[in-house]
Amino acid sequence: MRGDRPASAPGRHHGPVSDLQSNLLGIPETRLPDDPEPREALAAGTPPAEVAAAHPASSLPWAVLAEQALDGGRAVEGYAYARVGYHRGLDALRRSGWRGQGPVPWSHGPNQGFLRALAALGRAAGVIGETAEQERCASFLRDSDPAAVVALARP
Repeated sequence: MRGDRPASAPGRHHGPVSDLQSNLLGIPETRLPDDPEPREALAAGTPPAEVAAAHPASSLPWAVLAEQALDGGRAVEGYAYARVGYHRGLDALRRSGWRGQGPVPWSHGPNQGFLRALAALGRAAGVIGETAEQERCASFLRDSDPAAVVALARP
């Protein structure tokens, strides 16, 4: 809860109360630090595999690789990329003070790589028939931020 971490803990937002912070447990949202290099490289058209190789700790290029593989019908490849992005994101969340629960807002750009990897992992799990993992990822995404579910919904 809020009292067990100093107000200056990295990754924690202690400004005005947002909808995400208004949860029953009072757990503050986690905001990952900005990592502009991978985002800028992808925006400039650098192939995602090159960005992932240059920035392996970033979830974003792994999420993009997963999405591309899934869109191309390569479910196992997508699952593998998504799993890497998901675990890189968990590592970053933990370094930012996340303790396994609480909001991870979609509106905070640096969180989007992790949330995209989580959504891709759930999607890939569904394609390969891993229903329990698909449901776990859907629940985790919903608990992180319902806005992410809307933003990442597939037609």
